[in-house]
Amino acid sequence: MSVVNLLASRLGRKDEEPNIELAQRLASEENVAGIQEIIENLSSKDKKIRHDCIKVAYELGEIRPELISPYALRFIELLGSRDNRLVWGAMTALSTIAETASGAIMEHVDQIVSAMNTGSVITVDKAVLALSKLAAVSEANNKVIFPFLLRHLEGCRSKEVPQHSESVLLAVTAPNIEEYLKVLRAREQQLTDAQLKRVKKIYRTLEN
Repeated sequence: MSVVNLLASRLGRKDEEPNIELAQRLASEENVAGIQEIIENLSSKDKKIRHDCIKVAYELGEIRPELISPYALRFIELLGSRDNRLVWGAMTALSTIAETASGAIMEHVDQIVSAMNTGSVITVDKAVLALSKLAAVSEANNKVIFPFLLRHLEGCRSKEVPQHSESVLLAVTAPNIEEYLKVLRAREQQLTDAQLKRVKKIYRTLEN
């Protein structure tokens, strides 16, 4: 049976639970053919199927990133889609496989940055996470990506500072820690008490 028939829209469901269950099933069975079918249907003419499939894809990435890592370039392609659900879904998928498919993704890091500059809030959130994970993979990656992440933290909206700082923390190393802390301290005055509390938790993490 085609795995497409197990998607939420095919079952007449409006919630995401069937898609989550399908991802779990594909992961536990290591169903390569089924995963391939999900990826192929990211190009379906039916928007509901496309949206269900991107949900299944990034849920798979959360569970077993290595199973969707071979499709990194497909997710990169989707960053240029006119369908916003596919754009932020693809960025979410990339954030789950940033470590397991770092080589392939690094070759297209400019496309991630470009999508981040024009994307929705979720796209930006997941792009920062994906880039931070990529930067954490190697010193070479870090040298390319970390300066951009710092510039982002300098200029992003105040309410984004805590979450994005937490993501960038993944890429903080001994050589760049002081630059990172300098940026966070410069933004403290713009933060609410709750936001500052999260940033100070980062300070404590680094002290330990």
